[in-house]
Amino acid sequence: MFHRRPLIINQLRGANFTTLGLMSGLEGFARGVIVGLVPLIALDVFGTKAMVSVVYFLASTFVVLITLNLARIERLIHRRWLITMGFGFLMIGATLLWSHTEAGIALGIGLRASAASIFSVCLALYIMDYISKQQFRIMESRRMVFQAVAWISAPSIGTYLWDHGHLTAPFLITGLASAGLIVYFWTLRLGSNPVIKKSDSKIISPLKAVPHFFSQKRLRIAYTICISRSAFWVTIFIYGPIYVIEAGLPIWMSGGLLSAASGLLFISPMVSGLAGRYGARALILTGLGISVVSLVGLALVGSPKPAGLVFWMLGSVGATILDVLGNIPFMRSVRPRERPAMTVVFTTWREGSELLTPAIAALVLFFAPFWVFYLVLAVVLSFAATLAARLPRRF
Repeated sequence: MFHRRPLIINQLRGANFTTLGLMSGLEGFARGVIVGLVPLIALDVFGTKAMVSVVYFLASTFVVLITLNLARIERLIHRRWLITMGFGFLMIGATLLWSHTEAGIALGIGLRASAASIFSVCLALYIMDYISKQQFRIMESRRMVFQAVAWISAPSIGTYLWDHGHLTAPFLITGLASAGLIVYFWTLRLGSNPVIKKSDSKIISPLKAVPHFFSQKRLRIAYTICISRSAFWVTIFIYGPIYVIEAGLPIWMSGGLLSAASGLLFISPMVSGLAGRYGARALILTGLGISVVSLVGLALVGSPKPAGLVFWMLGSVGATILDVLGNIPFMRSVRPRERPAMTVVFTTWREGSELLTPAIAALVLFFAPFWVFYLVLAVVLSFAATLAARLPRRF
């Protein structure tokens, strides 16, 4: 049975926002240091964008298996050990990616993505356990600011070090940051912080919950919004750095692109304020529309050119709006007693996008130039917009 928030939780909302937001930011920094390097290393080892797409597809299949078995894992170990295991995956994944071998890269990509999935599920449960429904929008905007601080710096740091011959340093930083996350998390649990100290809600098997989840209209809409917005981010984080290199620009600019795109998360408070004034639905539709326009622009540019970076950044503006508000339809629609089970199903949008995006890209590359993929993704986001339009006007 889903437990009620203790009274003390309601009295410490600001502390909850900061604690959960800081943990999210630290996790983002740990992953972000090598995010711009992974696709470049994969391209160097495997040779073509098509093979890189296949490797990411296989790694994402591994992540889906991990995510769908989180219920069984949590029945064996407590949530605190589950999230610690995720941080451990991040450390091991960084080591494997550093190895620069085909097997190491494939498994490292899978473990790194699995760490993100585990953290996403656990953090979402903590937020819904201890943050009131009326405060979700504020919590998400606060969390995005912490994410912005992490992601605006981490990719640039990683690619700068790599480009200047410090080939081990980015992976070492990821490992140390992951270890720091474990220490920080357990310090919270051992201290008096009530947010992390208790987690009684349990995840039940998502295999039983999947049909029930997709039978609910608003949950279907929420899932479509998130998986389409995530598909854009998967595209920029895999193919953005490759685009920069193919456009004839220096390696450090690949990290600069990702940092600049991630830095847009600083507009989160403004997005939250606009949503409070005009409604989340209107802002979600705006974000989807901006991303669609940017993808069409990239398709019109054709082969990689420096001018295409303008459209990458424009699309990132739209995706950032969706980052701030994309989870709100789910959090406001899911029934309290169903939150743990529905959250596991809902958070598979991450794995779904990481699985489908490179698969579609690889398929397109077998039959057409890569710019066709941008048009396919634009169609997906347009479909998400038609569904989002069905949300209540002041949602």
